[in-house]
Amino acid sequence: MSNESTNCSFFLNLFMLLLLLIFYSADACQRECGGISIPYPFGIGKDCCLEKYYEIECRNTTSRKLVPLLSFINKEVVSISLPSADSHFAYEVSDQERHESFGLVRVKFPITSAGCFNDGKESGGGSKMNFTGSPFFIDRSNSLIAAGCNSKVSLMYIKPKMVGCELSCNTSKDSYSNSIPFVEAGCSSNVLPYSQDQGCPEEIAEETGCNGIGCCQASLPNEPQQVIGIRTENNDGNSTTKVECTVSAFLTDEIYALPKATKTEHLLAKRYATVSLGWVIQTSNRSFLDSLALACKDREDYRNTTNLERKCTCGRITISETSYANCGCTYGYTGNPYVLNGCKDIDECKVKFEYCGKTETCVNFEGGYRCVRDKTKAIMIGAGTGFGVLVLVGGLWWLRKFLIKRRITKRKKKFFKRNGGLLLLQELNTREGYVEKTRVFNSRELEKATENFSENRVLGHGGQGTVYKGMLVDGRTVAVKKSKVIDEDKLQEFINEVVILSQINHRHVVKLLGCCLETEVPMLVYEFIINGNLFKHIHEEESDDYTMLWGMRLRIAVDIAGALSYLHSSASSPIYHRDIKSTNILLDEKYRAKVADFGTSRSVTIDQTHWTTVISGTVGYVDPEYYQSSQYTEKSDVYSFGVILAELITGDKPVIMVQNTQEIVALAEHFRVAMKEKRLTDIIDARIRNDCKPEQVMAVAKVAMKCLSSKGKKRPNMREVFTELERICTSPEDSQVHNRIDEEEEEEEEEEVVTTINRGDSWSISVTAPALSIVASSPSSDVEPLFPRLTW
Repeated sequence: MSNESTNCSFFLNLFMLLLLLIFYSADACQRECGGISIPYPFGIGKDCCLEKYYEIECRNTTSRKLVPLLSFINKEVVSISLPSADSHFAYEVSDQERHESFGLVRVKFPITSAGCFNDGKESGGGSKMNFTGSPFFIDRSNSLIAAGCNSKVSLMYIKPKMVGCELSCNTSKDSYSNSIPFVEAGCSSNVLPYSQDQGCPEEIAEETGCNGIGCCQASLPNEPQQVIGIRTENNDGNSTTKVECTVSAFLTDEIYALPKATKTEHLLAKRYATVSLGWVIQTSNRSFLDSLALACKDREDYRNTTNLERKCTCGRITISETSYANCGCTYGYTGNPYVLNGCKDIDECKVKFEYCGKTETCVNFEGGYRCVRDKTKAIMIGAGTGFGVLVLVGGLWWLRKFLIKRRITKRKKKFFKRNGGLLLLQELNTREGYVEKTRVFNSRELEKATENFSENRVLGHGGQGTVYKGMLVDGRTVAVKKSKVIDEDKLQEFINEVVILSQINHRHVVKLLGCCLETEVPMLVYEFIINGNLFKHIHEEESDDYTMLWGMRLRIAVDIAGALSYLHSSASSPIYHRDIKSTNILLDEKYRAKVADFGTSRSVTIDQTHWTTVISGTVGYVDPEYYQSSQYTEKSDVYSFGVILAELITGDKPVIMVQNTQEIVALAEHFRVAMKEKRLTDIIDARIRNDCKPEQVMAVAKVAMKCLSSKGKKRPNMREVFTELERICTSPEDSQVHNRIDEEEEEEEEEEVVTTINRGDSWSISVTAPALSIVASSPSSDVEPLFPRLTW
């Protein structure tokens, strides 16, 4: 028993040794000839091939070029390919794809003309291929190609059906494009059985592939063929009669198209056509098949199992009633299945084709691969995508912001030019000593200072615009006056006023810090006065701790008079305010008065309510003489100041209702009547009656009476008024007015002008000055001084 086991083991080892020798000896052979690879079972020489059918002769031609020849048919080899691995791992292979399971050897066959007869004998001979008994067959990748005229070409000895095509052409001298064939009526390329197409009434030029016009082609059946012949006959079906000697028919795996395939002489000049031959392994070679069975798995078993250990598979195929073997590498492997370990693993992760998704990592293993989700890659892709989107959005946002900024900049330049910015710069250059005193703000500064002109920053509204409270970057609190509408005709006047007013430097005049010309309408920037206007404190404050007592009122009157005196006589050019009223008198943190609103903004604005007449000013403050003559002088400001003095003494508004007559009259007229009737104590503000000094009040009242004189020449100028009020304020023990008013004489000389406002009249009839008055000459000297000179 042991001897039998030993013998079996010995023969098995010997068989394996022989198998290895076969494989290694094959690998030791020359595997290349003339640049063409020669894989096993093919080989150069008898000892390097599986059997005689696969023997390759590496022949040296006359041109000293090595050419491989398939020895058993003595044909030149163009290429040798192994069975396609992709076709073997597919469980289902269609008939159209089955040829891809075989190895292919491409060889050159001569192109011969068929159907040419000389003295009754065929000159070129028929074209017949016979591979019966060999492991070769004619692959279906070949086609029948025929060139010529008026002939039919068919393949013989093939199964299961006949294949062929027919030729038709017009070779007359009138043919189009150098005798390129024409389609004739009722003629076309047809695969046998022959038939004629209908509906070809005209000759049509055809310059495409072999479609029957001078050149036709036909495909081979799907089944492998080992014997093929070519038959050529004329169109009447008689192969024995003389056929055009321009007919050439052959098999090839190449593609032919017009015009190269239109003439037989062109094809004959080529001499050869490439034919693809499929090759398999003969089952009569048992030793080789047994060795393959050890290395490869049966294909049917491989298809029915999930065991993928084997790298190659082998199967059986019947060709011409003869059984053959065919092997190939399994899925995931490539190479030569006919040598030991010839099938090598395919690294799918290195090929150009992406087997895995963008967020997955390809991991190769023996015979396959798998896709592993790569969180890092997913994060990187997500981050990259997000960053890209962010950059795109950021770029679009930046572009939009840039375009908006550029448009805003262009608008600012346009407004600056339209609002007289160039004129202002010119004025500043001509006044070099005052350049630093006038500042041109940009719109962004003021927007930031006022929180983009927030409603919470509004100090007040007027007919000409809105005043906002703001804070500059240097910490200064300012008042920004934003006008409503622009009058371009007054731009020059506005620029001059800005320059002049910005030069005014008086502690009781609100300082004009500068302007902004980049907006649709100009904006003016003033110093901010914290305690509001005088009107509010006199007429609206009713608290128990009332602070607007007589002493403060008198000091406010002195401050206002000093400011107006400076404007009228001490400034570089005399300036008339034109709209003196209690709402234009502001009080600082110490309740010191500052004259504001010189009408500068109104010089560049239009307000229909305040332009009903040419008279400028506010009802109750307008000089009656100016109302009659429409001529504004410095004495018009004096009259308006007299009304403010009356307000400070009486606490009444500039227009009041007389209780006895129920008439609405101006405070100035009511005050003058009371003074003439010596009823001053009756009209003194009750809030200051117990605090004031009657002699001071009387002295100030007389100054007010002089200011409220109906004729301007009877009024003092503001310097005289300021001097007298300052004396009254600083010398309380001597409060008698030096100029004693002769009331009787004044009544005879003056024609009284009584301003009466009926109850039915509108309360919005006030007119507002379009601009302050800046004059180059001194006021008229035709005035009556407040203090006459004494003659001795």
